[in-house]
Amino acid sequence: MTIRRGNRWRAAVLALLCVPLLAFATPAANAAKAGAGAMAADRAFAVLADRYFDESYLPANPSAATSYGIHRYDGKLEDYSRAGIARQVEALKAWERRVAAVEPASLSLYIRGDRDLVLNSIRSSLLTLQAIRPWQKNPDFYSSGITSSAFTLMERKFAPPETRLRDLVSRERQMPGALRAARANLEDPPRIYTEIALEQLPGLIQFFRHDVPSAFTDVGDAALKKEFAKSNAAVIKALGDYAAWLKNAVLPKSHGDFRIGAKVFREKLEYDEMVDLPLDKLVALDEANMKANQAEFAKVAKELDPDKTPREVLAELAADHPQPDKLLDTFRSTFDALTGFIQSRHIITIPSRVRPTVEETPPFMRATTFASMDTPGPYETRATTAYFNVTLPESDWPKQRTDEFMAQFSYPVITSIATHEAYPGHYVQFLWMHKVHDRVRKLLGSATNAEGWAHYCEQMMLDEGLAQYEYPHDRRQQLLLKLGQLQDALLRNARFIVGIKLHTGQMTLGQAKEFFVQQGYQSPAVGEVETKRGTSDPTYLYYTLGKLEILKLRADVEKKEGAKFDLERFHDDFMQHGFAPIAIVRREMLHDDSPVL
Repeated sequence: MTIRRGNRWRAAVLALLCVPLLAFATPAANAAKAGAGAMAADRAFAVLADRYFDESYLPANPSAATSYGIHRYDGKLEDYSRAGIARQVEALKAWERRVAAVEPASLSLYIRGDRDLVLNSIRSSLLTLQAIRPWQKNPDFYSSGITSSAFTLMERKFAPPETRLRDLVSRERQMPGALRAARANLEDPPRIYTEIALEQLPGLIQFFRHDVPSAFTDVGDAALKKEFAKSNAAVIKALGDYAAWLKNAVLPKSHGDFRIGAKVFREKLEYDEMVDLPLDKLVALDEANMKANQAEFAKVAKELDPDKTPREVLAELAADHPQPDKLLDTFRSTFDALTGFIQSRHIITIPSRVRPTVEETPPFMRATTFASMDTPGPYETRATTAYFNVTLPESDWPKQRTDEFMAQFSYPVITSIATHEAYPGHYVQFLWMHKVHDRVRKLLGSATNAEGWAHYCEQMMLDEGLAQYEYPHDRRQQLLLKLGQLQDALLRNARFIVGIKLHTGQMTLGQAKEFFVQQGYQSPAVGEVETKRGTSDPTYLYYTLGKLEILKLRADVEKKEGAKFDLERFHDDFMQHGFAPIAIVRREMLHDDSPVL
């Protein structure tokens, strides 16, 4: 899943999809168990958190607010100016002091987790603005940022088209200023960042030229359409000028370093995921898991064809994929088997029968994303469709590039991706968020929870017998499904190591790409995209890290409950804690502070 807008992680959750009543321990119930003192402290913290969201977080991130379903900022755009960034830093510092001053021992267990979430979110934002500094290093931060802001107003019909177009015009009028701020703010960006921005920009320009106008063809207000034509043309021109400036003036002088370094990497993990293990120990954990997955891959490959090497079997697997024009339908066809298995084997409660809409990935996400789940925000009340985005090869690509790209979409891997993105991965988790009646957990979360859950589901579903359920009399197909799951697991293993080693200077871009190919069992095309992503998403180790944390939590709960342990109940219980870091979920499920790994 790739949903990273506004703050590094936003938990976009699904609302109003006919969710039945389910047992849920509300924050108020938790506080009541802790006594009157905790209830008062909890209420005071809720007021403080509300003020932070309403006075600082949401006004500073209007595009994220739109995606949450909070529409009072729809006509606003993020302040990309250096002065605006400085004001945001000062505001965040003030809020950090106020939230840190709340004594955690005074709060109930659940609200103590809320305090951790708010405080870490503030500290992560400060780390991003002051240390990682994408506003100073990354040209794509601006061009894709404003495109995403437009997309949030057109992807869902949460208001009449005239209302949304009026807000879009307001945002568009501010976009040329954002690109002017980029010219003032960018200082010696890394070459890879400038190259990615230039790769994205033609698609972004086409997006404003074709996709945006087509989304508002039913607007009848002639005066408004005239205003839109003017503002949209200005954005297209500004993006074209920006692309020319990047190519001619910035690219030749792009000599900066994308690496964030070991210290910032550790701090980012601590604030985003509440993980404080030394980086070398994290690498050792992943290397052990990677070797186990490689050994299992070799075992499965040998059973499939004892006369071929694992690499040769992998090549056959990669070649067995649908044609690009059939890819979306192939993904849609996986849903029946996945939901049937989940219900028949009591894997997890699926709170709604409504399915996500499978469509092509939006242009501004295609350079670094193969598949993603984009769901309505927690406060969206009208436009409640969830989108399962899949990136297709470009029509003008040569055959070799298209074949390399499609290698990641072999039939067994498609099942693994659908498990990750939809059932019982991201989509089911978003459905459960409808039952979370806590504003902090509706708006804040962690990637080790969301991506860790989805990645855990890939393995868990096969462990529980998905392959035998789908192909009861076809051992070869059963083995191919396992091989596809293992290839995806190895991709995440590779991300784990590449992220750490790239950003601590232990690996070059070329070595990273080669690592994805040789150790992660990916095609060169996938290795290139994954390496590019790692330059600006350093902690994309959260897939494997989260999976390992959830597996340990499950083992610890099973040890505690013994014969009473029930897998469906465990998964349902896990869902009730929102997207909080696993450290918080462990504390609330086990009532202790035992280590996550």
